Amino acid sequence: MASGTFGTAVNCMDGRVQSPVADWVKVNFGVQYVDMVTEAGPDGILAHGSAQLVEHIRQRVLVSTGPHGSRVVIVAGHSGCAGNAVPDEQHRADVRAAMSTAASWGLPVQIVGLFVNEFGAVEVIGRLDAPAQ
Repeated sequence: MASGTFGTAVNCMDGRVQSPVADWVKVNFGVQYVDMVTEAGPDGILAHGSAQLVEHIRQRVLVSTGPHGSRVVIVAGHSGCAGNAVPDEQHRADVRAAMSTAASWGLPVQIVGLFVNEFGAVEVIGRLDAPAQ
């Protein structure tokens, strides 16, 4: 059984965005730990990637929301991403679409979309409340 409180971040593997996202989640949700589910360009994967890659991410999110008890799932995109090499506005659109993908999993969590700019500043793209249980 997990000890402490957890949040979940589906985040890019790019080291520049790990700390800004983790710090934002800890401050805004009061959790002790942030489980990082990392891929290269996860916003693009969840927005328009293969079903196999989306399922791979979903399975790892389930570990965080199940045994670790996370009640928030962050989907993050960032400027200058090598894995999803698109303009910032497309990242924002991909984050919105990725949030819908995560919401389709029906988990009892709030879903928050974030965008991290080239200076490491975090912008909230949107929030989806947990489904009624």
